[in-house]
Amino acid sequence: MLKGKVALVTGGSRGIGAAVAEKLASLGAEVAVIYSGNEEKAEAVCERCRTLGVRAAAYRCDVADFEAVKGTVAKVKEEFGTIHILVNNAGITRDGLVLSMKEEDFDGVLDVNLKGAFNMIRHCSGIFLRNRFGRIINISSVSGMIGNPGQVNYSASKAGLIGMTKSVAKELAPRGITCNAVAPGFIRTDMTGELSAADNKLLSAIPLGRMGQAEEVAEAVAFLAASAYITGEVIRVDGGIAM
Repeated sequence: MLKGKVALVTGGSRGIGAAVAEKLASLGAEVAVIYSGNEEKAEAVCERCRTLGVRAAAYRCDVADFEAVKGTVAKVKEEFGTIHILVNNAGITRDGLVLSMKEEDFDGVLDVNLKGAFNMIRHCSGIFLRNRFGRIINISSVSGMIGNPGQVNYSASKAGLIGMTKSVAKELAPRGITCNAVAPGFIRTDMTGELSAADNKLLSAIPLGRMGQAEEVAEAVAFLAASAYITGEVIRVDGGIAM
């Protein structure tokens, strides 16, 4: 379904990003895995993608750094020939109540989660415009739709991604480029490990009664990557918690 397409996935070394990279690879896409820290894990994701018969390569990049992103996108284009799909998944959390949140914790989360997505879109959009084709999928969160106590910074960054998604969708639609968002709820990953306990009260707030799997988010991303007539949309993958 995506054979011949090149996908760039940020935060691709683990969790949702790794699941997305492997899902897109299973559909025939070549994959550039962008990571910030763990090279070994990023290479492991690439190797799993290669076993699916596609090309994959890992690139270390701080997505919050405008010039670093510019250089990384240029390198991916040089080595893969072009880019067709951008998945902005890189994200961090530095939770705390607003009354005691440090400025650097607020800024740091917005720099990675929101500015990082801008940086990637900014440097990939020229490639998409020349191709007259592009699929941008931003990984937001239900926290950006309904808020979450202790996550003023995270919720703000994810809400910002939704606004960015809609503006970019309107700007780039005339060239056949789509921009959508996926808003996961509580997904079982390294970032939510402490929420996985069976007695966690949050589980009772999820109508489907369980945490989601990264692969279920990846299914939504793959759907949007293959969709030509959906843009500016936010798809929740949350078990119904934000209904």
